[in-house]
Amino acid sequence: MEKLNTILAEFSSLAWGLPLLIILIGGGLYLIIRSQFLPFRYLGHAIQVLRGKYDDPNDPGQITHFQALSTALSSTIGMGNISGVALAIVVGGPGAVFWMWVSAVIGMSTKYFTSTLAILYRGKDSEGELQGGPMYFIVEGLGKRWKFLALMFSFFGILGALPVVNVNQLKQAINDIILIPNGVEVSLTSNLIIAAVLVIFTSIVVFGGLKRISNWASKLVPSMVLLYFVLVLIILFVNYTEVPKYLAMIVTDAFSAEYYPKDKPFLGGVLGALILHGIKRGAFSNEAGLGTAAMAHGAAKTDEPVREGLVAMLGPAIDTLIVCTLTALAILVTGVWETTASNGVSLTAEAFQNAIPGFGQYLLMICVFIFSVSSLFSYAYYGNKCLSFLIGAKRKHYYNYLYIASIVLAATTDFKAMINFIDGVFALMAIPTMIATIILAPKVIAASRIYFSKLKS
Repeated sequence: MEKLNTILAEFSSLAWGLPLLIILIGGGLYLIIRSQFLPFRYLGHAIQVLRGKYDDPNDPGQITHFQALSTALSSTIGMGNISGVALAIVVGGPGAVFWMWVSAVIGMSTKYFTSTLAILYRGKDSEGELQGGPMYFIVEGLGKRWKFLALMFSFFGILGALPVVNVNQLKQAINDIILIPNGVEVSLTSNLIIAAVLVIFTSIVVFGGLKRISNWASKLVPSMVLLYFVLVLIILFVNYTEVPKYLAMIVTDAFSAEYYPKDKPFLGGVLGALILHGIKRGAFSNEAGLGTAAMAHGAAKTDEPVREGLVAMLGPAIDTLIVCTLTALAILVTGVWETTASNGVSLTAEAFQNAIPGFGQYLLMICVFIFSVSSLFSYAYYGNKCLSFLIGAKRKHYYNYLYIASIVLAATTDFKAMINFIDGVFALMAIPTMIATIILAPKVIAASRIYFSKLKS
């Protein structure tokens, strides 16, 4: 296991080098400037579209705007918001949160472009079903000579969609919050029992296809965000005197990098390493630039690509600017980030228990379960779409078996190995997505100008 951890850590470090940072953040900034902040000026209209004002059941596609965003959010609002934020703070200190915010703002523009492209250049799978996503807008928008990028995205998408981090951290939460405090010995057997329950529950939903997944997601996502929001507000109210201090520290430490290990510089210094760390954790949380959300938004019922881009843009705002910030403040104001050696979901659980003694960690357990299970559903859909592109729609169901097997693997494997594996694969998914998006950006801008001019008239 130690050797595997080392190999995967090297893989993650190599994938998240300077070239990826340039294409992910530099590319995102280019999209913001190139569009002259166009999508940000229509946030109110985006909310109207999300509420269903422009829904037409006769439009091409499979699910509504709201179901598309819910499906996308059910994958992004998951363990990245709980264990990922905890990991960001443990490794990088409060300043890492600021760079997660930066990645979210840039990610809003990136998601606008990728999800608009997902509708603008929808293609058909081998069974003639209309599909959207990076693999399709690469082939339909750039042509067959760029198909190698579509194949690259699909291959790494199959691996990136495996639910290894979500399952690993859900298992850890069940062990730390329920089993160990009640005297139950944690072992391979107990982990396998947890895996078996998740396999049964997940199988019922994922074998039902996109409509069943989107129906579950549209019911679970709003409720889990609301519950989590209320719980963290209670924690912040209990520790209200600490909130201004840590909000300020998030900003000041972002440029001083006081809490980041001095032996891990990047771009010539510790600040560079902190920026990379925050961007990486932000990408793990909101997935902007990776292309996963574009697969969900590409299935929306609409004939207006720009509308879906606007709806998708709300994702990073909800996911990172709101939910991740709540988690970060809960960990910071309770002081557990400095007083415990815990990491991941265990650290967040300590923050909840510290502020709401007796039952805080059990309330978190409810959130963790809903976060994790809803993510399981969406990622299965993403993996199916990637395999369908590679070997045909008739064989895509084979992915479900790989997916189910990975649940058992994740429940019995070390957290560091799983997070390094997913970080590295996510990086390799971002490369083809961002290259194609940057090249096709003028097409999105042209479609945007036409749409918004019609909106004003």
